[in-house]
Amino acid sequence: MTEDLIPAARPIIGDEERAAVDRVLRSGMIAQGPEVAAFESEFAAELVTGRTCVAVNSGTSGLHLGLLAAGVGPGDEVIVPSFTFAATGNSVALTGATPVFADIEGTYFNLDPAGVRAAITDRTKGIMPVHLYGHPAAMTELRAIADSYGLRLFEDAAQAHGATLNGAPVGSFGDFGMFSLYPTKNMTSGEGGMVSCATDEIARNVRLLRNQGMEKQYANEVIGFNARMTDIHAAIGRVQLTKVGGWTRTRQANAAFLDENLEGVLTPAVAEGATHVYHQYTIRVPGDRDAFATALREEHAVGCGVYYPIPNHRLESLKGYAPGLDLPETEKAAREVISLPVHPSLSRQDLDRIVTAVNTVAKAGA
Repeated sequence: MTEDLIPAARPIIGDEERAAVDRVLRSGMIAQGPEVAAFESEFAAELVTGRTCVAVNSGTSGLHLGLLAAGVGPGDEVIVPSFTFAATGNSVALTGATPVFADIEGTYFNLDPAGVRAAITDRTKGIMPVHLYGHPAAMTELRAIADSYGLRLFEDAAQAHGATLNGAPVGSFGDFGMFSLYPTKNMTSGEGGMVSCATDEIARNVRLLRNQGMEKQYANEVIGFNARMTDIHAAIGRVQLTKVGGWTRTRQANAAFLDENLEGVLTPAVAEGATHVYHQYTIRVPGDRDAFATALREEHAVGCGVYYPIPNHRLESLKGYAPGLDLPETEKAAREVISLPVHPSLSRQDLDRIVTAVNTVAKAGA
């Protein structure tokens, strides 16, 4: 193998981002300040019109503080998927509430409304779907379930900047939505998260909780955290926000090319009315998934990832919440999925190499 590895993901940081950081450093205002306020306003206008957005220091903080701001706490249950990153279940557990894991549907890898309905108890406080890989969850059905049982609805939109369902952006369906700004996401602030809030009360609560429980200096109203975003990170995020729309269109074009040319694997489906933003381009492979991924990396220099090989309900940290739980679609996905490069840095030559690699490995395993 002599070709350079095509990375599974690649953050894009340009001269504009570097200039923005330098501008902040020269200003002397480095902690949370005017850049954060501007980023919050611009993020809302670009991605979740009509919502108030509150910036925090990570996506996990956004989930945790959003749940606390919405009143989730000890004695409550929140229904979540198990097929996701551990931060989803962790954030519920960190409030003192219990994460209740439900199965996914097998087509889009998102929370199955039927599984949610079956998981509801008299302790259920809310439902928190994940818009996994950048594909919207079944929010119409989940909203109907939440309304019929008097439950709160929250959104883990960590991977779904700009995704929509029937024209409405993700992050605008629940009491809050959380967007991650980690380096490998569709846009980044270096590290951080953004919480879109349905009400002024939730927005104010998140602001209090991120800043030691105070809006005015030394006037602490509640016990809070230090979960502030810095102006340095916000400056990066503001530049990235001007680029994410174009990057998303490139991701979608790359995905369409892969859809058209891959053979021997199951390519990602898109639900009617949904806009997929392809944080990950996730295929299912028959047979030995791990051998398939190894062959892509070692024989063809095509980077890939498995998101996620161990469902949350079987993680050492979270399995105590789900003894004996059987989630067949979750387990099947965990055995079969591979995410291929789809990021905007890919050239046509890269895409051709990915197609050749996948088709060759699939044919060899047929």
